[in-house]
Amino acid sequence: MRHGREGSALGLFDRLFGDRTSEAQLLYNAAVAKGREPHWYVEGAVPDTVDGRFDMITAIVAVIMLRLEDDPDGAAPNARLAECFVADMDGQMRELGIGDVVVGKKIGRLMSLLGGRLGAYRDGLAGGSLDEALVRNLYRGVAPGNEAVVHVAKRLAALRADLDQVTIPALLEGRLP
Repeated sequence: MRHGREGSALGLFDRLFGDRTSEAQLLYNAAVAKGREPHWYVEGAVPDTVDGRFDMITAIVAVIMLRLEDDPDGAAPNARLAECFVADMDGQMRELGIGDVVVGKKIGRLMSLLGGRLGAYRDGLAGGSLDEALVRNLYRGVAPGNEAVVHVAKRLAALRADLDQVTIPALLEGRLP
């Protein structure tokens, strides 16, 4: 069994077009670190499980991607960030023992999940309330309590606002607010 990107569709793209994913790796690493901050799981009551951590990291990545899509120079970094996300999830699934055929199917589902969450968080931020999107996507339909949802909503909205003050080069260096 092959591991890593060389056996994946991403590995094929790397061979054809060159691996530029590393351009966003520091940003992705910073997003993962932010998604693992304890307050999400304590005050925010995000389940401290594999699924809960995945959902929280996905929320952070989505908020960063929303920042990048608002900048004319953000398209390439946005694509690279998505590639880092997929490569990491690919590796995580393989470490859990999921085989090549299943990983390929799950990667397509992951991209669909990320796209859906981008839309939900975009709409929630534009409408002034992330609560519904968070209950559906982060808490998987089971709201933990109003204080927890408010904590996460406020922190994600603040992150999105603070990201506007960070340049794309600084983001690519992994400097998150």
